[in-house]
Amino acid sequence: MDTIVIVGTVVVAVASASVGGVFLTFSAFVMAGLGRLAVPNGIRAMQSINITAVTPVFMAVLFGTAGLGIILAAVGLVDPSSATPWRLGAATLYLGGVVALTTAFHVPRNNALARVSAEAAEAAAQWRTYRVAWLRGNHVRMLTALASSARWVVSLLPEVTG
Repeated sequence: MDTIVIVGTVVVAVASASVGGVFLTFSAFVMAGLGRLAVPNGIRAMQSINITAVTPVFMAVLFGTAGLGIILAAVGLVDPSSATPWRLGAATLYLGGVVALTTAFHVPRNNALARVSAEAAEAAAQWRTYRVAWLRGNHVRMLTALASSARWVVSLLPEVTG
């Protein structure tokens, strides 16, 4: 395994774990904390978080990790090694469990929440439905990001790379 692949793999492993850590904070305490607020305050806080989350730094890490993972998986297809299945699995986990889930599941829900009036009569029911579904999906994103990171690390082990 050449140095560029090793360094790229370390970078993508750390980035996947970092993204998983962001999602872990929401699963572990942020959403619970927002749920303890009065409904209008919880809705407004999450609306603000959703706007703030779309920063160049976080988007670069979220989607750059996917791009680098695809490149590393492709390298494995061009120059197969015993680590190739680990890399392919890591890239697939991240793309499916993080990128696809974020774009197909979380973004539409965040956009729908952005249109909710925090003071509306139906806001409490919408907020509860949002929180439950969003959090379940976030658990999946967290676990797949961390599993992807673990697979990238395993792909570097001498027993795997032989």
